[in-house]
Amino acid sequence: MIGDGVIGYGYAGPNLVRNFSEVQGARVVAVSDMRSDRLAQVKRRYPTIRTTTDHRELLTDSDIDAIVVATPVSAHFDLAIEALHAGKHVFVEKPMTSSVEQGQRLLDFAAHRRRIIMVDHTFVFTGAVRKIKELVDTEQLGRLYYYDSVRVNLGIFQHDVNVLWDLAAHDLSIMDYVLSGIQPSVVAAAGIAHIPGQPKDVAYLTCMFNGNLIAHFHVNWLSPVKVRRTLIGGERRMILYDDVEPSEKVKVYNKGIALTNGPESKYQLLVSYRSGDMWAPQLDTTEALMLEALHFVECIEQGKQPLTNGSVGLRVVRILEGASQSLAQGGRPIELHDGGLLG
Repeated sequence: MIGDGVIGYGYAGPNLVRNFSEVQGARVVAVSDMRSDRLAQVKRRYPTIRTTTDHRELLTDSDIDAIVVATPVSAHFDLAIEALHAGKHVFVEKPMTSSVEQGQRLLDFAAHRRRIIMVDHTFVFTGAVRKIKELVDTEQLGRLYYYDSVRVNLGIFQHDVNVLWDLAAHDLSIMDYVLSGIQPSVVAAAGIAHIPGQPKDVAYLTCMFNGNLIAHFHVNWLSPVKVRRTLIGGERRMILYDDVEPSEKVKVYNKGIALTNGPESKYQLLVSYRSGDMWAPQLDTTEALMLEALHFVECIEQGKQPLTNGSVGLRVVRILEGASQSLAQGGRPIELHDGGLLG
């Protein structure tokens, strides 16, 4: 039985505590939060879980094998490194850290301590995203042309990160999973802050890959409606993924274009359009966070690397850091490489 300690009972904390309390092979031993009113909520719902305002009590508890970090991004690195120092495994909210340098330090120290880091990229564990990856991996879409994502809503405003780090982190983790970790070579971002002194609340991020693949992300805290929609275009088929849709979240369209040589000249290309059927595959409806919690427990028990391990988290942070640099330089394209940014 894996004992978990949860640091942070704000936005994500309640769902994390619920799932780690219910998943087979794990139990929540204690919860830490700086606000006593939140800890009172824990006590009302889970009388057997200990609560404290001092997270260090969780780090010294021998009954706790893993620490779940569910705090603002600015605290992720410090809390995760403390947990690793204490010999605990770490499950950390997205994005993993505030910088590539912090992320690399976490990975190196976790390897040194032989401890697991798993990043909470929840959407990777949804039936919809797993089905999309299956379709891409089996080449049912053919060669990919574009990846286009919109994630907008009204709020919730964050104070320590901009809208890219808050919302685009989800879509970048989905793209990383679907593309099997293939990284963009260049990123460029534009955005604006409409509230003085606060992070940018509307942003657009473009990722260029080697070859003809392009990805674009629109994120916004100021939208009157909630939109969670992704289009993936391939040479054979195209996918519409709408996470707000109660059913048929994934639709596969047998539509596309074909290029053929014209009769007049072998150099003249003709474009023909293909419009076929649409089908919506059946999806697994198991709660993603429950599958994620179970996966984390199994990785600890079996000593294997999680699907969303620290290396995956670092790849997402690398794109976000490049996007932030581009934002600061008026949208100038930033080249990426495995060690960080080329500028």
